[in-house]
Amino acid sequence: MDKLKMHTPDLAEENYKKLAALFPDAVTETKDENGNTVRAIDKDVLMQEINAKVVDDGQERYQFTWPDKRKAVVLANAPIAKTLRFEKEKSVGRDGTPGGTDSENIYIEGDNLDALKLLQETYLGKVKMIYIDPPYNTGNDFIYEDDFSQKASDYADNSGQTDEEGNRLVQNSESNGRFHTDWLNMLYPRLRLAKDLLSNDGVVFISIDNCEFENLTKICNEVFGAGNFVDCITWNTRVPKNDNNGLGNIHQYVLVYVKDKTINRQFTMQKDGLDDVFDLLDKLKKKNVPIPEAEDELKKLYKKKGYDRGITLYNSLDENYQPWGKINMSWPNSDTFGPTYDVLHPATHKPTKKPDRGWRWNKETFDSHLDYAHTIKRYDGSYVCGDIWFAKDENTQPSSIKYLRDVAKMLLRTVISLKSDGGVELENLFGGKSYFSNPKPTSLIELLIDSIDEHNAIFMDFFSGSATTAHAIMHLNALDGGHRQYIMVQLPEQTDAKSEAYKAGYKTICDIGEERIRRAGKKIKEETGADIDYGFRCFRVDSSNMKDVYYKPSDVKQGELDLFTDNIKEDRTPEDLLIQVMLDLGVLLSSKVEKEEIAGKKVFSVADGYLIACFDRDVTDDVVTAIARKHPFYAVFRDSSFSSDSVAANFEQIFDTYSPQTVRKVL
Repeated sequence: MDKLKMHTPDLAEENYKKLAALFPDAVTETKDENGNTVRAIDKDVLMQEINAKVVDDGQERYQFTWPDKRKAVVLANAPIAKTLRFEKEKSVGRDGTPGGTDSENIYIEGDNLDALKLLQETYLGKVKMIYIDPPYNTGNDFIYEDDFSQKASDYADNSGQTDEEGNRLVQNSESNGRFHTDWLNMLYPRLRLAKDLLSNDGVVFISIDNCEFENLTKICNEVFGAGNFVDCITWNTRVPKNDNNGLGNIHQYVLVYVKDKTINRQFTMQKDGLDDVFDLLDKLKKKNVPIPEAEDELKKLYKKKGYDRGITLYNSLDENYQPWGKINMSWPNSDTFGPTYDVLHPATHKPTKKPDRGWRWNKETFDSHLDYAHTIKRYDGSYVCGDIWFAKDENTQPSSIKYLRDVAKMLLRTVISLKSDGGVELENLFGGKSYFSNPKPTSLIELLIDSIDEHNAIFMDFFSGSATTAHAIMHLNALDGGHRQYIMVQLPEQTDAKSEAYKAGYKTICDIGEERIRRAGKKIKEETGADIDYGFRCFRVDSSNMKDVYYKPSDVKQGELDLFTDNIKEDRTPEDLLIQVMLDLGVLLSSKVEKEEIAGKKVFSVADGYLIACFDRDVTDDVVTAIARKHPFYAVFRDSSFSSDSVAANFEQIFDTYSPQTVRKVL
């Protein structure tokens, strides 16, 4: 029976173990400044093992650094003794019912650095896409300031605003001598942790503007690897902003990185104007407009809207008013030649004109697309023969036919034009009230999410703000029947006491985000009636459920041990303990949790019995046996749960008898 560690992983320790496993001869010991023996790595041995040169401290090298960067790395790797606590009253059920607990979506209130650490075991490599919209560091934004030197008690004096854990949230003005440094120290450790949560084929999108674009690119190159940079999307917001530099700024950026670029991923988007095209054709079909006239109307729409060739090429209609286009069949490579053979015209039965460099397809493929037995003559004298178009005679080269519905998507463009109407969108949800500044539009987030074509995956936003990402995911799921799940993280930053949001009862940004999800879910459900998950389970970052003695028993004097017969804090519930156990064992927070009573004791069954836990006191052999008979993968009890020493002694024997494969843990 093993004891749960009940704290986040020590990433530095894990990295050391990996290095030691690869190069055991490089592991050694040395003395620190206090004369204590500490572990060390012999850089000379390591240099020989990997056949690389070690750079001396004074030697020039290519690098990107800033003050406190090393401490930012330490901050990312350091473990924390914290947990998540379930907030049932703030949660919403899958069907939108307040207080429901069956949603698979997650909303976390708290410092995102803590949240990312708490999620390391459970969501390692499980997140398909991360989108974040961090502070742009414009001189007006508030940023997290992870202090490296001061005590928590001094934070409030420095900033005037702290969260419950004493982390500073400060307005980073450009007059600050550490203007860029503070921003880098804030974002860098969070990106390092976020990378580990991404699946191998995962992708991260990061919104930014000119102020920190260069620095963000550099730290992303370091964290994700320059080779995993995909591109930078320029978002034309359509609304000029006077930046006092003599230009009307109408753009922002979205940096795109993948976890592993060797895993091929296509980013696609729907062609602009499809809704307009198919709406028009539906109307023309209902009016039974003749095909020639309908094609003219379609071409007028193309000209009026100014769509690119990706749509305007498809200007012919079949008898069902479905648009199609003619695709050139010439060999595409100008440096080589394709196959040459005769293709007979369906009416004249003479060989048609051949492309100068040969055909795109071989003869077998071309023949498979022909259907001479069912040739259709069009109103203009041309012919449709299977999937091939022929002119009225053999003097014109034939083309293949491609329907617009089959090529509705194209590669995601690096320049996109979407109206920056996120504020109006949010105001409409809140009855015309403006409670949050400059939210991103759902259209932008939907475009990015939909570009990776993953309908059943986990998506994350750890700068959630007004929860635009959650809104976008629900809307997409309603449109295409997807089963996307989200994890939102937001610091409960206080709203200004003079603001409309505060007066309306929204005391924190989390209050606004959570209410937005509720309202957006209700609106989407009313408009679509889709059977999707409209809810979320709300969690709050809090101190560990365990007393300090659990982590530092050596600090407790022998005479004080009786004071700590139970190492769990008095105000913590069994549900609190279950959540921390799930985090420690890597069980998804979205897992189904069921409660039952066995011999008068409350027992939790998680993920259909994958984990079974009982935290009640006076647990008897009957309870242990009943749980063992259910054959869970994990069985967890409190160290002080057992009713007697004999039950504790029989514990292992009972499991060895009924479920020897069960992993047994205590806390």
